[in-house]
Amino acid sequence: MMAAPELYSKFARIWIPDTTEVWRSAELTKDYRPGDTVLHLQLEDETESEFKLDPKSGVLPPLRNPDILVGENDLTALSYLHEPAVLHNLRVRFTDSKLIYTYCGIILVAINPYESLPIYGSDIINAYSGQNMGDMDPHIFAVSEEAYKQMARDEKNQSIIVSGESGAGKTVSAKYAMRYFATVSGSSAEASVEEKVLASSPIMEAIGNAKTTRNDNSSRFGKYIEIGFDRKHQIIGANMRTYLLEKSRVVFQACEERNYHIFYQLCACAHLPQFERLKLGSADDFPYTNQGRSPAIAGVNDLKEMEATRKAFSLLGITEAHQMGLFQILSAILHLGNVELTERGSSSCCTSDESGHLAVFCDLTEVSYESMAHWLCHKKLKTATETLNKPVTQLEAINGRDALAKHIYAKLFSWIVGQVNKALSTSSKPHSFIGVLDIYGFETFEVNSFEQFCINYANEKLQQQFNMHVFKLEQEEYMKEQIPWTLIDFYDNQPCINLIEAKMGLLDLLDEECTMPKGSDESWAQKLYNTHLKKSSHFEKPRMSNKAFIILHFADKVEYQCDGFLEKNKDTVNEEQINVLKASKFALLVELFQDEETPAALSTTAPSGRAKIGRSTQSFREHKKSVGLQFRNSLHLLMDTLNATTPHYVRCIKPNDVKAPFMMDPHRAVQQLRACGVLETIRISAAGFPSRWTYQEFFSRYRVLMRQKEILSDWKLTCQNVLERLVQNKDKYQFGKTKIFFRAGQVAYLEKLRADKLRTACINIQKTIRCWLARKKYLRIRQAAITLQRYTRGHQARCLCKTLRRTRAAVIFQKNTRMWAARRRFQRQKAAAVLIQRLLRGYTARLEHKRLVCEHKALLIQRWVRGFLARWRFRRIKRAVVYLQCCVRRMLARRELKKLKIEARSVEHYKKLNFGMENKIMQLQRKLDEQHKENRELSEAMRQMESHSATELEKLNLQLKTLQDAEEESRHRGDLVTSLQEELELVRQELEKNKEMVSELNEKNTLLKSEKDEMNRLIQEQEQRIKEKSESTHEDVLDEHLQAQLTEERFRYQNLLSEHLKLEERYAELRSEKEAAEEFSKPGHNRADSGYIGSEVSSLQKEDAVQTAADVSLMLKLQRRVAELEKEKMDLQGEMDTKEEQLQLERTKELEDCRRLLGAERDNEALKRQELESDNKKLKKDLQELRQSLSKGSGSKVSSPGGQAYKVLLEQLNSTTEELEMRKEEVLILRSQLVNHEAFKHKEMGTEGDSGDSSRSPTLDLHELNEDGELWMAYESLKETNRILVSQLQTQGQSHEKEAEGLRAELQRLRAELGQQQQMLSDSLELPHDARIQASLQHEISRLTQQNMELLQQMGIQDKIVRKLKKHLKIYMKKFGEAEAGVNIEQSSPENTVGESGQTVSIVRKERDFQGMLEYRREDESKLFKILITELKPRGVAVNLVPGLPAYILFMCLRHADYANDDQRVSTLLNSSINTIKNVLKKRGDFETISFWLANTCRFLHCLRQYSGEEAYTKHNTPRQNEHCLTNFDLSEYRQVLSDLAIQIYQQLIRVIENILHPKIAPAMLETETVQGVMGVKPTGMRKRTSSVHEDSSYSLDSILKQLDVFYYTLLQHGNDNEVVRQFIKQQFYVFCSVTLNNLLLRKDMCSWSKGLQIRYNVCQLEEWLLDKDLQGSGARESLEPLIQAAQLLQIKKKSQDDAEAICTMCTALTAEQIVKILSLYTPVNEFEERVSILFIKSVQTLLKDRKESSQLLMDAKIIFPVTFPFNPSPVALETIQIPSSLNLNFLTRV
Repeated sequence: MMAAPELYSKFARIWIPDTTEVWRSAELTKDYRPGDTVLHLQLEDETESEFKLDPKSGVLPPLRNPDILVGENDLTALSYLHEPAVLHNLRVRFTDSKLIYTYCGIILVAINPYESLPIYGSDIINAYSGQNMGDMDPHIFAVSEEAYKQMARDEKNQSIIVSGESGAGKTVSAKYAMRYFATVSGSSAEASVEEKVLASSPIMEAIGNAKTTRNDNSSRFGKYIEIGFDRKHQIIGANMRTYLLEKSRVVFQACEERNYHIFYQLCACAHLPQFERLKLGSADDFPYTNQGRSPAIAGVNDLKEMEATRKAFSLLGITEAHQMGLFQILSAILHLGNVELTERGSSSCCTSDESGHLAVFCDLTEVSYESMAHWLCHKKLKTATETLNKPVTQLEAINGRDALAKHIYAKLFSWIVGQVNKALSTSSKPHSFIGVLDIYGFETFEVNSFEQFCINYANEKLQQQFNMHVFKLEQEEYMKEQIPWTLIDFYDNQPCINLIEAKMGLLDLLDEECTMPKGSDESWAQKLYNTHLKKSSHFEKPRMSNKAFIILHFADKVEYQCDGFLEKNKDTVNEEQINVLKASKFALLVELFQDEETPAALSTTAPSGRAKIGRSTQSFREHKKSVGLQFRNSLHLLMDTLNATTPHYVRCIKPNDVKAPFMMDPHRAVQQLRACGVLETIRISAAGFPSRWTYQEFFSRYRVLMRQKEILSDWKLTCQNVLERLVQNKDKYQFGKTKIFFRAGQVAYLEKLRADKLRTACINIQKTIRCWLARKKYLRIRQAAITLQRYTRGHQARCLCKTLRRTRAAVIFQKNTRMWAARRRFQRQKAAAVLIQRLLRGYTARLEHKRLVCEHKALLIQRWVRGFLARWRFRRIKRAVVYLQCCVRRMLARRELKKLKIEARSVEHYKKLNFGMENKIMQLQRKLDEQHKENRELSEAMRQMESHSATELEKLNLQLKTLQDAEEESRHRGDLVTSLQEELELVRQELEKNKEMVSELNEKNTLLKSEKDEMNRLIQEQEQRIKEKSESTHEDVLDEHLQAQLTEERFRYQNLLSEHLKLEERYAELRSEKEAAEEFSKPGHNRADSGYIGSEVSSLQKEDAVQTAADVSLMLKLQRRVAELEKEKMDLQGEMDTKEEQLQLERTKELEDCRRLLGAERDNEALKRQELESDNKKLKKDLQELRQSLSKGSGSKVSSPGGQAYKVLLEQLNSTTEELEMRKEEVLILRSQLVNHEAFKHKEMGTEGDSGDSSRSPTLDLHELNEDGELWMAYESLKETNRILVSQLQTQGQSHEKEAEGLRAELQRLRAELGQQQQMLSDSLELPHDARIQASLQHEISRLTQQNMELLQQMGIQDKIVRKLKKHLKIYMKKFGEAEAGVNIEQSSPENTVGESGQTVSIVRKERDFQGMLEYRREDESKLFKILITELKPRGVAVNLVPGLPAYILFMCLRHADYANDDQRVSTLLNSSINTIKNVLKKRGDFETISFWLANTCRFLHCLRQYSGEEAYTKHNTPRQNEHCLTNFDLSEYRQVLSDLAIQIYQQLIRVIENILHPKIAPAMLETETVQGVMGVKPTGMRKRTSSVHEDSSYSLDSILKQLDVFYYTLLQHGNDNEVVRQFIKQQFYVFCSVTLNNLLLRKDMCSWSKGLQIRYNVCQLEEWLLDKDLQGSGARESLEPLIQAAQLLQIKKKSQDDAEAICTMCTALTAEQIVKILSLYTPVNEFEERVSILFIKSVQTLLKDRKESSQLLMDAKIIFPVTFPFNPSPVALETIQIPSSLNLNFLTRV
């Protein structure tokens, strides 16, 4: 056992009583010895003092806890548990650390900060959600989470008891608790039950809260709200019970107080039109609102509060009519208070309604004016035989008027509570509930009356329940740890409760006195004295009063004044006045008093089955009960409810009475701590074993006290050995199963031993370090002396050297100076001589040049003259020679002509020519006969063709008429286009004028700029230098800004996508629930053993119905949105129709152009036909000439084959044949082109045309020109040409429609631009000259920029169109080649055709070159998805097969559907694949499945891009891969859908991994001791023994890194892109940072130097992991920067101003609030560390005040960075992919 001298030794710190601060700290200057009567002390201000001890009791002053225990989260963690330790700990946390919440065992102590704190946001709620209660800093959310978790786990109802005096913050704490439940229960954003629960708060505050001297928003009633939850732990309803409304406040308010808020809100709205009939005015005009002389509250706008109240009414379903009815009754109460009652005689009075308030009251309540005026001054007395109307005195009448006002308000209050409960109620029975009790705390004033008596009575009951609960928990803890149980003596307040509520107790005697005819407060007081004085230890009588009594409550003595007890307990109201109100025509007023007429009408039960307690639900008989009896009954039922639940306690403390932020008055704080049971909890804990350590924590903390031989593998044995050596008294500790239990003060003793051991070690370390420093200093001084000598000698040497150098330099300077002077003189003379020479030589040269120029010009003249004479002479000679030659040649030609004429007249010459021509003439004659026969056949064919063409011509004439009609219509509508063009031209002219004006302004601006530039030239030069330096930085900042904007847009899009996915999931759940409900409701053969099963089924159906009804608002909103979209669609459709009508003009114009083009084609064909006919005529003419020549020579002999006539004929025949062949080829080429073009556009029609041709001429001789069938084919080609032209006409019409639409848009844009220009000009004319020029330039720059952006957009669209046309051109060329091949096959013989077709089929069958396509039957489609997606296991596919194999297979099937031009199959394949993947991910949401389908979705997306045919994606392909591109369909929209699906899968993957890693991060990064020997576990309180969740094994960083390895390699194994993996790792590292930093900011025990070292070490481990995986550039390291800076902040020095500046410079990734929060939470683990001073924190705040950043304290751990999927082409060729047989895809056929 430790003796007192060991604890009260020198330098020990103690607490002594003080009148100012309650308790004051002091330090012993001498050791205490038993028997000393005085303690020698030194106070904190270093003054000496003595403290006298009581020699009889021998009680020593309480000891002070070590500094490392000050500021603990849990008061039970303190080693010394007493009042000064609790007060000091709360003061340090509240005033220094700005922490308002502190645990005290099972109690949460909440101190009102009188300031708005940013600790209640959604981020804080998310941080506390799912956490154990002792793992985070104390908070109301932690208590709420504990209650919610125990309700969900134990299936037991919970209750949160919030108590405290007025102004302590009870209402706010209860409000935040309900907000927490509404947030974590998973509600939607619509007007759900959660929002209705929260909306009830403004209503109850308006009608039940008022301003008091202690609180501006004091609740003047108690309430208990039961929040009901379903089986899914979501809020489905709520119920509210109220207790003891302070009705007296309606008619009376003390000074500086107000009535209920609703009255002042009404007066603030008196000027509004809808409130004019209420005839209200200022609050100062009514006695019920002006008694406190404080009608306004600072910072509160009653008008806005009224809007919030009305909004809450509407949200809860109270209609506008009912709201106005409520306001009408409230206004009537105010007017009733203004009714004046004047005295008339000594025993009667009358109403004086000069101001008309009574008439207004009667008008508002719709009651009889005469009746109300009569019964305000009279009352009815009933006897056995008659009823008398007796007048009342003025005082009695005023009291009756006030009683009526209070009664009306109470009824209205109860009705509103009933309406709120009706709005919050649910038809289904709640599965469990959490009750929130917001009740008044213990009250004691200078004058205490009946209200304080009831309040303190309720607190006595609650304190008893609290004591029993604490005692029970202590007993359970000892039994759990198998500690010997010893009875703890605690305060039992049952005798005090019996004094109040037992038989012949205070309430019983009060009710008895109320029944007496002449009962009074004095007689009741005498009964109390006679019954309980000197018989009950809790009852006393004041010395100086006979109308008061004293009760010794658990918190304090309270003196109650008996005046008014009987009247308030009776709560009497003149029944005749009530009858007058019942006779009102005002329906709502009558409804308020219905419960007095129909007792059973409003008897309802709460959802839990208990009867509602309140005046609004009592029967008329119960109304006759006294207020005390009703309150006692309701309190008993409340205690029954609380005893049936698991309670959680919140004690609110009011720190001061002046409402100053973060200022604590010790006297007020101690008074409330005693009253709320905190000190009682401390006393109970101190009586047992308050300090409790696990064996691991004890070993880690006090390992320095252990010897090497005492350390064993079993921690329990090690701790036992150490404690047996250190603490001799075994009663001071006990060993449990998992913990060590210590008596009060033992931990402080161990801390003292630990500090002494560490101090000794520090002295040794300091000694060694000081020796090392001294030696280092000596060596440094010695080295400095040597260095000084060296530098001195060097200085002297340098001085000598400097002198020598100066002497030598002087000589050299003289030499050079003299040399320079001589050289200068010589150069001057030389320059003069050279100048003279230059001038002379120049004069001579100029004379010579002049002479040479004259000679050159003379020679030039001579040359031209001589040349002219020579040419003239040559021309004369040439003409003479030519004339001579012509004469000679003419003479020779005449001679030759004469000789030939003589020879031609000879007979022999004719014989030679006609030799052998007779046979040839016969052959030609036969040939001519055949030609005549063929001509006849051709003429018959021509007649047939002409008849056929006549019919076709009639059809064409009809078409021509229709086209002409269309042309007329287009001409009619063309005027509109002309007018539009004229308007466009006018707009352009105006625009040109504006441009000219702008150009003039630009010229003026340039002039001004030139002047300005001239004046500021020097300044611009300096600015230019600065700009050159900052250009690079500006460009970087601009790039970062653009990148940030892009990231933000991507983040918004992906957030919208995730919201869309949530809505889809919610819709699917609702649909499944609806289907299940429909199936369940179907009649069938259902058996039930008892009626209980049927009731359960019906209750489940009701729950489903309520769940569906809860989402009706969401469905209605969606329906409204759909209706809006339909309306927009109809509007757009109407606009399209009008545009089509307007653009019909352009279409008719295009039809006319096409008709003209068709006519031109026909004219061309006619010209060709005429050419052929002319050629034919020419041939006939030649043949006729030939016949004539033959007939002339018929009498001669046959000419020889080598004769001249034979050659002429042969030449003519050859030329004819060549010409025929050429014409035939032209016709064939024309026909083949027309047929091929028609076959490409209309395959089926072309096939029929080909068959028709073959049927008409099965045996054609293509070498003949005018054969049968040739002209028919040409005619068919002409018809096909007409059809093609019509289609082109339609396309051109559509293009012209688009052009016209573009022109209209351009016209609108120009009009808007013109309006802007006019507006700009009008605005600029009002500006000064410089500003006008600047504004015009700025506008012009913006306009040009906009035009550039539009041009860039148009260029992008044109590029896209060009790429698309190129793609189509390739397709057309390919099919054109196939069509040519088909024509060549048709031209061959039938036998050859059959043979060739059979040969082609055999080639396809034997071809081994796989085209990368898979074909399947339509009935096998579902089987394909089932095998390939639904039943596919990722593990086997990822290990054994090609990564992304399912994606490749799906794409190959898609390629075949595209090749077959089957759009339906393409759509089905893509949609079914996407839906099946979504279903699989919904059913199997494990990491491997999600990762696998993320990889395959991305690969599928990349395949669609790679084989799309777009140049941006195909440039990386091989030629073979380019051949496999899609040909028929543009799937860019489906690429977007797949991209969205990949984003959804990625987000689901992130959420799954967060669920896996989130519970491990904080233990691994903060709690696990990775650096051995650095961490020191501080003592923990009872909250570490939370029973919320079973303690899991601690997670280490190695386990997280191993898990990351698994994730990383799984992603790579499944074939995910490296960039996606990098983004994934960055996201996870951000989660590490956010979760760790948020825990650090919410856990005071984690903010220490050693914890910073551990965090830095863990971050290094993560960085090494990144380095090992080559992921340095992924951005993951940068995402850890806030955590790294937080660790550095914990380790950096925090004393001086320089340290503050260093912190502000270093912590750039942390916000100012985070920095200040960490500094405020910084807690030393050892005595050698120092706390951060408040002045240092304020200096840091001053330096950080200019930062512009988010005010959010916590990082958003739920945020998901926007993900991108860069294009990653696959090198795998589709034709090389093999489908394994294990997949059972045998129904797929390779193509």
